[in-house]
Amino acid sequence: MRFVPLLCSLLCGLTLSALAAESVPGRPNIVILYADDMGYGDLGVQNPQSKIPTPHLDQLAGQGLRLTDGHSSSGVCTPSRYALLTGRFHWRKFHGIVNSFDQPVFDDAELTLPEMAKSVGYKTACFGKWHLGWDWNAVKKPTAKETDGKGKGYDADAFDWSKSIPGGPLAHGFDYYFGDDVPNFPPYTWFENDKVAIVPTEKLTMTEKTAEGSWEARPGPMAAGWQFDQVMPTLTKRVVSWIEQQKTNDKPFLLYFPFTSPHAPIVPTKEFIGSSKAGGYGDFMVQTDWTVGQVLKALDDNGLSANTIVIFSADNGPEKYAYDRIKNFDHRSNAPLRGLKRDIWEGGHRVPFLVRWPGKVAPGSVSDGIISQVDIFATLAGVLGVEIPKGQAQDSYDQRALWTGTGASKRTNIIHNTNAKSYAIRSGDYVLINDKTGAISAVPGWYDEANGYSKNTHPAELYNLKTDLSQKKNLYADEPDRVKELQALMKLIQEPGYSVR
Repeated sequence: MRFVPLLCSLLCGLTLSALAAESVPGRPNIVILYADDMGYGDLGVQNPQSKIPTPHLDQLAGQGLRLTDGHSSSGVCTPSRYALLTGRFHWRKFHGIVNSFDQPVFDDAELTLPEMAKSVGYKTACFGKWHLGWDWNAVKKPTAKETDGKGKGYDADAFDWSKSIPGGPLAHGFDYYFGDDVPNFPPYTWFENDKVAIVPTEKLTMTEKTAEGSWEARPGPMAAGWQFDQVMPTLTKRVVSWIEQQKTNDKPFLLYFPFTSPHAPIVPTKEFIGSSKAGGYGDFMVQTDWTVGQVLKALDDNGLSANTIVIFSADNGPEKYAYDRIKNFDHRSNAPLRGLKRDIWEGGHRVPFLVRWPGKVAPGSVSDGIISQVDIFATLAGVLGVEIPKGQAQDSYDQRALWTGTGASKRTNIIHNTNAKSYAIRSGDYVLINDKTGAISAVPGWYDEANGYSKNTHPAELYNLKTDLSQKKNLYADEPDRVKELQALMKLIQEPGYSVR
């Protein structure tokens, strides 16, 4: 069902234009820090047994609110980013990631978070991992030939790099973009705004080992001298510099900083090697935490902290290397949850979720209220005083009361999904995985044995998360009426194309 026809899109634009003319002074700046493949148990403040020091993230939690029941929309990258920026569950439109040289996932009719902020006078910027597609067909040469026969692999001379590439961040509300698009996808180069900043002239080459796992880098064009380990340091410096420039800016700003870490390739710089007791990934986590500290320091140094909302979260749970990390270093990235990236068990989508809002959010507060990243849209719209146009942010709830401790979560359910075949629904304390397993990533036998997990023999899985957060006791056979109730609720939410408006 197409809920937003063209006419509605035009009316939305007129509504937002009118709102822009009524810009309210004193609106807070907004900084969204978005980690890549980070586990719930990778934060020291959430895992007493952690082997990774995260002082800056722990400090951020102490200065604001830690949401212990916060979720990304998906167990993989692109869908979660789409949901965060649109306030709409990804599964209403698609399930998978944007692959190398794929088209954008956004429709022109979809209102994005930066577009909403711009409508009331905000300056907007994005640094880092975009992973939401560009219109590569617009710059692909007529003579371009595939190198892999699957429509994804191309050499450097397949594109006219002098042209602007449509469909990226600037086409969807950001005034400025600097990043590498996706750290392990071509082209391996820097993008600035809608062009590549350095023309990729070579094929991908890698001669060294990563600190953990494999490179996971797909073949394709690379800029000469490209260094994977310099991506996060470069992004961090650029963000700090951009924040410094805002102290003389008379507009509030929205800064979206989607990290490329601790996603593979796991490449901590030399000063962080050995900084944890959890191997290369642990060291990369320490570096990620350092980046958070640099951003917070830049806000402090430039007198911006008092009027800035800082949100920290992650796109999904940790990658498959997390299982070996338990054996090798006794560090459990998904603690105390079951599942990893891709899975629809809790560990695939229950993620770190921190909010600092000076004067509004009580320092050191903790909430177990259920919240999804799709709720960020409506919550910030409420903060900015923007009325969301009908047909936009269809799944987003305004959670200001939850953030400020003045009320309970407005959300009572979430539908979890990573691929078209498997769905789960959370309602209250219960979650129903409407499939024989919540696993999509392979689970080692030793892990199940060591943690008391057994193979499910029923058509689905039902768990009470209040009493069984690690999802060990399947209640499917014990509570058939609840299973039917949750299956009916899932269908009720899925069919209309919206859950809020």
